[in-house]
Amino acid sequence: MDDALQPGQLLARGVVRHMRNLNFNSLTEFVPTSGLRVDVIALGPKGEIWIIECKSSKADFQSDTKWRGYLEWCDRYFWAVAPDFPIDLLPDDTGLIFADAYSAEIMRDAPEQKLSPARRKKLTLKFARNTSERLQAFIDPRI
Repeated sequence: MDDALQPGQLLARGVVRHMRNLNFNSLTEFVPTSGLRVDVIALGPKGEIWIIECKSSKADFQSDTKWRGYLEWCDRYFWAVAPDFPIDLLPDDTGLIFADAYSAEIMRDAPEQKLSPARRKKLTLKFARNTSERLQAFIDPRI
């Protein structure tokens, strides 16, 4: 199964497992708004919303021109990278997670910038609907 996943997807899997240990529920490849697709969005037990972008290489990071647009769609923003990633490339004002295909660990917490109540409601509803659609497709792939 691991052979079918790209390096960034393997990092995302480890991140999702770690988020579950923190009592967060996560979705991968989530679209908060048209034109943006985040690697992982995590919804916490108090309604907090974190976005985690998984970068598997320096080139992967340098080709990402949209990440600043994600900041307005979360309470906290993190990068997830392998421990051998050149972390000096990553902005200091973002969170840092070391990850692999099996787990992850938060190395630097992300600063909190609370979402507006209206945006939080919109994202939470979209998260719930997206989760339901994915579950239904899993149960009945023909729809």
